[in-house]
Amino acid sequence: MRRVSVDIGGTFTDCFVVWDGKYIEAKALTTHHNLALGFNEALGKAYRDLGLELEEILAQVDSVRYATTLGTNALIEHKGPRIGMLVTAGYEATVPLSRARGYGEGLDILGQQDLPNAQRPDPLVLPHMIRGVRERVDFQGDLVMPLDEADVRAQIRELVDRGAEIIVVALVNSVVNPAHEQRIEEILLEEYPSHLLGAIPVVLSHQVAGRKGEYVRASSAIVDGYLHSTMYHALSALEQNLRAHRYEQPMLVIHNSGGMAQLNSTDALQTIHSGPVSGIGASEHLAMQCGLGNVVATDMGGTSYDIGIVVEGGIKHYDFNPVIDRWLVSVPMVHLVTLGSGGGSIASYDRMYDTVKCGPESAGSDPGPACYDRGGMRPTVTDADLLLGYLDPQNYAGGSIPLNPRRAAAAVEDTLCDELDCSVIEAALLIREKVDDNMANGLFTELRARGYDPKDFTMLAYGGNGPLHCCGIAQNLSIDKILAPPFSSVFSAVGAGNLHQLHIHETSLYMVLYDSNSRRLFDDYVRFNDIVADLKERGTQDLLRQGMAREDIHHSLELDMRYGNQLVQTTAVIPRHEVRGPVDVLAIIEQFSEDYGKRFGKGSQAPEAGIRINTIRVAAFVRHETVQFEDIKPLPAERRKSPPPPSSTRTCHFVGHAGAFETPVWSRAAIEPGMQIAGPAIIASEVTTFLVNPGWNFVAARQGASWFLRA
Repeated sequence: MRRVSVDIGGTFTDCFVVWDGKYIEAKALTTHHNLALGFNEALGKAYRDLGLELEEILAQVDSVRYATTLGTNALIEHKGPRIGMLVTAGYEATVPLSRARGYGEGLDILGQQDLPNAQRPDPLVLPHMIRGVRERVDFQGDLVMPLDEADVRAQIRELVDRGAEIIVVALVNSVVNPAHEQRIEEILLEEYPSHLLGAIPVVLSHQVAGRKGEYVRASSAIVDGYLHSTMYHALSALEQNLRAHRYEQPMLVIHNSGGMAQLNSTDALQTIHSGPVSGIGASEHLAMQCGLGNVVATDMGGTSYDIGIVVEGGIKHYDFNPVIDRWLVSVPMVHLVTLGSGGGSIASYDRMYDTVKCGPESAGSDPGPACYDRGGMRPTVTDADLLLGYLDPQNYAGGSIPLNPRRAAAAVEDTLCDELDCSVIEAALLIREKVDDNMANGLFTELRARGYDPKDFTMLAYGGNGPLHCCGIAQNLSIDKILAPPFSSVFSAVGAGNLHQLHIHETSLYMVLYDSNSRRLFDDYVRFNDIVADLKERGTQDLLRQGMAREDIHHSLELDMRYGNQLVQTTAVIPRHEVRGPVDVLAIIEQFSEDYGKRFGKGSQAPEAGIRINTIRVAAFVRHETVQFEDIKPLPAERRKSPPPPSSTRTCHFVGHAGAFETPVWSRAAIEPGMQIAGPAIIASEVTTFLVNPGWNFVAARQGASWFLRA
């Protein structure tokens, strides 16, 4: 297997190369003005280890895979085109009203509890850019009012005259009958043909989201359209860079559904959070292969701290109506929580509580933390880590980024010391304590909200800053074992290399499996089978178009079901994809009942209210060869060995401990599997730093994995 996988983050671009059984990890600063430069630099570090040239690697690899947070950043920064929108006449206010939820979506718990004072997000599409067209289709897809094509042409021209750079079409009930949306696309192409300079892209809502719900489907299409040009130009530039260096295969892009596809089969909305989702995919693969049980995946990079849960060695949590930034959308996405806590998170003085505040604003890679000496003037978490002695200023990032302690000290002193009446070290300890507390609170809330006890989980700590902060986070919880997985600093890039090609198609409907009034079971088997067959064929065609063989394509069937008119839906995975009689219907009901009981408690099932299906979803996928993890469990205490003498010592300060510690420092390359080091200690590598707090033990395992165990 020869493969290149890349995770482009807000601060660093991570690269993981698999070359005939050899695994190579590399990092470089993200170059936001041209992502290809950061990619080439990171890959350059890898190919020098192989003794090859860039063109030689790219000419021989089987695939190059990209995960990126570019779309997330563009949405947060509101850097998008002017959108024009066409809706069914009479529904022009649907998006501006946002079901009255627009004030609270995306806010923290305190913000949602104070909605009268909440600030509504700036709209992605301005109200005067939303136009109604005369047409109507009912909930079953039957035509009520034909499309007035003259009206459509007039509205399109008026939107273009007002500066629309992209047109989003979201008509009522288009998921059950998309004919009018499709005809509007044809009309727009007739008015503004694609071969003309200035042709306008068009996004159809039924192609972005296949479920009912006018607002969430419309907002999904708007977000997709808002990110379209940013993602198209950035990813196209990456693809052109590959072509210029003799790579001839299609470029693959990671999706937030936990799969991937070629660039020409990817919607911009599907790339949101694709980097963190790759890390959760790698966590799932590692947990299953190594028998780790319940794991909570935590990714601390330069900009954010991402949390995901994998239960029982392989069960992921999904959001089918996730909130992205401040917008509720309708797209299947692996569930994760993102906090604004990373190495580049900016520390400031909190006047209300007379303490330090960290994040969510980040210094990013340009100018970066003050200690990078690139013009940054505000203190960050990385500056605090440097001042506390955890980082080597001469060998940070393998020596590629020399750090300036004086700049870090000046930034902390100028911003915090006078306000807090404390020393630079005391202020740095406050920064460290605050950011670790923020991440611990987020982790605890996420686990408890889903009914889990933190002590039942192994914490996976990865990302460039994960092993540096994991002990400080875990000691605030009941977690007593932490695993920095193999290739921890680029673990999300490892996950990008492990994912399978996958497409998800779904449709909303009203299908009663059991009618409690007539006490009848569903018997329209042809309708159910035809819908499933259509969804399977759509996914199959997606993969065939990308060059996959039909015999390699597999399918998974999921049904969103509920009892009666309950608001809560439960997703059931159905092993049999055809319904041929009452026995098959009862098998679906039994599967739903079992899943519902696991979620809400045995005996909570309510079949007397009736049972219905609201969404049918089919995932079409092709499995690919994956990275193989070795047995990375720690050796029993009696079999562990002592480490060699440390290479040096460093003066460090730790939260909760008075005074300084003369802390031994080892090179990670000198620590063999089975060796144990008692904290406080520092184990440094070219790509990350492992910090062992007092009261913890560091235990090395195979393949570069590292355990932190409470003493």
